[in-house]
Amino acid sequence: MSAPSSSASAGTGTVTTAVPARLDRLPWSRWHWMIVIGLGTVWILDGLEVTIVGNVAGRLAEEGSGLDITAAQVTGVAAALYVAGACSGALFFGWLTDRYGRKKLFMITLAVYLGATAMTALSFESWWFFLFRFLTGFGIGGEYAAINSAIDELIPSLYRGRVDLIINGSYWLGAVGGALLSVVMLDTDIFPQDLGWRLSFALGVVLGLVILLVRRHVPESPRWQFIHGHGEEAEELVSSVEREIEAEKGAALPPPAGEITIHQRKSIGFGTIAKTVFGRYPRRAVLGLALFIGQAFLYNAITFGFGSILITFFDVPTGSTGYYFAVIAAGNFLGPLLLGRLFDTVGRRIMISGTYLLSGLLLFGTAWLFDRGSLSATTLTACWCVVLFFASAGASSAYLTVSEIFPMETRAMAIAFFYALGTAAGGISGPLIFAELTESGVVGDTVLAFQIGAGLMCAAGLVAAFLAVNAERRSLEDIAEPLSAVRTEKPAGDAS
Repeated sequence: MSAPSSSASAGTGTVTTAVPARLDRLPWSRWHWMIVIGLGTVWILDGLEVTIVGNVAGRLAEEGSGLDITAAQVTGVAAALYVAGACSGALFFGWLTDRYGRKKLFMITLAVYLGATAMTALSFESWWFFLFRFLTGFGIGGEYAAINSAIDELIPSLYRGRVDLIINGSYWLGAVGGALLSVVMLDTDIFPQDLGWRLSFALGVVLGLVILLVRRHVPESPRWQFIHGHGEEAEELVSSVEREIEAEKGAALPPPAGEITIHQRKSIGFGTIAKTVFGRYPRRAVLGLALFIGQAFLYNAITFGFGSILITFFDVPTGSTGYYFAVIAAGNFLGPLLLGRLFDTVGRRIMISGTYLLSGLLLFGTAWLFDRGSLSATTLTACWCVVLFFASAGASSAYLTVSEIFPMETRAMAIAFFYALGTAAGGISGPLIFAELTESGVVGDTVLAFQIGAGLMCAAGLVAAFLAVNAERRSLEDIAEPLSAVRTEKPAGDAS
């Protein structure tokens, strides 16, 4: 193993380090699995949470549920508050993550989520339910910024794409669990009417506590440490990981590929972050906006009116829609799982643009078949599965993209901004547009909803074809030079 490379000029705060190169040349190990389990499994909770709420809406509205609330309030007001919480939480905690570190914030955001979910289970009035739905979203939104930052900075460049996609796609694994769990929890032969829905939320708390115990062992990002004046801690951490992996593999590690010299600084101003994202990298900012807005509208075109489409056009009983949802959720998870590796081998540009364009075109085809009356509930669900197999990989790559194409100091805030914008578009504008279309009972209106989602997804795919960054197997510092770096040559700017 090569010796740590670090030197500092007294009083200048300048440090030369090989920490990024040392992290990127690590082989996959038990230590990386610990990172994935400790940080990535929270998306399963997110999927579980959102799906359970959608499926228990009818039960909450029933007399005897213990809560005076209507189904429309659960799927309308509470859902909007959850989205508003996620957007504001992403921005608030994203700023704190860049300023105070990844580890502190991914512990705090999970604690916020756990506390708010536990309080939701204890709801006794509608205002209490609304308040803690907002706070649950606040914690989940913060998770996106803190977790994606940490994962990309700790996972070797060789595996970064597939790991990021699978972790973000695991949301749908939780959705499968939530859909099936709600069937059991809402069975009054098993649980009383006022208890089953509370236990559904309580289970999320139990799972979150298990994740919290594992997460305690996940370290701070060494990349964040050496930039923010904690160079010695970064060197010690990476050295300990190298010793652990060498012992596990029984072989010495190859030497790191290079070093970087940076001016250490304690914090980065918000103005500098905004100027960097939109001033230095305008094409990348357009790419991020296109990817997030496209996937947000496609998902709302399909999933927002999912239940009402099946009930209105195919006479599917209300209690059976959960089974159909579990099927399309499984398709969503299989996409990133099976296609993720190709984002590291075939490349980002081809795979991002390809998954966006293909899912959009397939949704256009589904809309055509639906308009002709050629589909049943089963075949429509099968079409959605195929569409979402590709769309889910594309949507997950949106998170990967914005987390790796901007400088280290802006990473969490960039993720937060694009996530908040996409979530707002999908959770506010999307429902406003699609609710009336999918619930009108008019075939042409639902076809139009599909076509809007498909069109925006295709448009985003075309943007990616021209603007996507070839980030596969490249160091984060090579993709976007840190603002703190001591430049030895002209900066690449917005070059891809």
